[in-house]
Formats: sequence, structure tokens, C-alpha cells
Amino acid sequence: MISAAAWLALSYLTGAFPTSYLAGRLFKGIDLREQGSRNLGATNVYRVLGWKYAIPVALVDVAKGAAPVWSAGAWGPDIELFPLYCGLAAVVGHVFSVFVGFKGGKGVATASGVVLALAPKALLVSLVVWGALVWLTGYVSVGSVASAAVFPVAAYFLERARGGVLIIEIALAAFLIWKHRANLQRLARGTENRFGRRARPRAPAAGGSEPAGRPS
Repeated sequence: MISAAAWLALSYLTGAFPTSYLAGRLFKGIDLREQGSRNLGATNVYRVLGWKYAIPVALVDVAKGAAPVWSAGAWGPDIELFPLYCGLAAVVGHVFSVFVGFKGGKGVATASGVVLALAPKALLVSLVVWGALVWLTGYVSVGSVASAAVFPVAAYFLERARGGVLIIEIALAAFLIWKHRANLQRLARGTENRFGRRARPRAPAAGGSEPAGRPS
């Protein structure tokens, strides 16, 4: 029987699988950590590579969160809230991936996979909030922050989340909002880029270094 520590380690490594980085390297020969917003998430994949690559990347990132939760629930040790712990380990893996120098994405898609497995009704509410705000404002960051904030409330009323589950869900939402702190600062300054603006991939400058550019 696999130990709890091994389950958590496997969950972390599942989340750490660098989907966006590999998409950039394999299909365009670029490092997305040096392109667009320099973030290894599906939004930056869209900005730099387009929908054809962003949608599969997003789906894989969601699966990275859902798979550890489902598998730990089915075959993991009988420990209270253990599937949720494995989901959190996957989110940490995505955000701080050992495979790309601990510089991953913001964790929204992988966290969505975690809550898809645990609280699908609350996730649906968050997705509606996300989609509505992205459509109304044009800012993915606004939708992501608002949907993260709404999720624990929806989980409380629709999924009867209480006690440790609710505390962890609030902590996860707070972590996602914290990961968007630079976006919030740019929103306050009026320099945040709107969704839909495509960024042209930059070739490395002479000597192998990238020209500096403004994050988005």
C-alpha cells in the first residue's frame, strides 16, 4: 500500500507537469517564461500561441487537479480530508513546479480541477462569475479573483462545506487571490492587458538573452 507521503508526492509531481512550458517548447521552440506575461498558464498560452494550444493546455491543467483527488479518494489511505490534501499538493506543484525552476502558473485551472472533483456545484457558480466578469470587463484577472472569492461562499451554501473542508477552501481561494497580486496592482494603475490581445512571440536577442517586456 502506498504511504500517505508518497500519495502527496505523486500529487505534487502530477500538478508540477509543465503543460504550458512543453507546449511552447515542443510546438514553437520558445520558453513561455520569457514570452507574453511570462506566466506558465493557459491564458498566456492563448496570448502567445492561440486557442489551438490554449484549450488542450487548460484541459490538461484541470485534469492535473482532478486526478489526484479522484484517485486518492478511490485508492488512497483512509485519512480525513486526504483527497483534498492531494488536490492542494497538485496546485502547489503547478504553481511551484520542480521541472521549471519552481516558476509555474497561477493555479486557477488546476484548482478548478480540484474543486470539480469535490464541489462541482460551487465550481459552476464560480465559472459563471468568471465568464461574466471576463466578458464584461475584458480582464481575466478580474474574473479569476472574483470567482476565487465567490467559491467558498458557494461551497458553504450549495455543497454544505463546513469545518476543515471550508477552512481549506477559503485558504485555497486566498492563495489564488494572492497569486494575482501583481495583476491587481496593474489594474489599479490601469496597465493590465485585456483578454483577447495576442502577443507575438519574441525571438531571443543576440547572445541568447530576451528583451525586457511588460508583463500582462
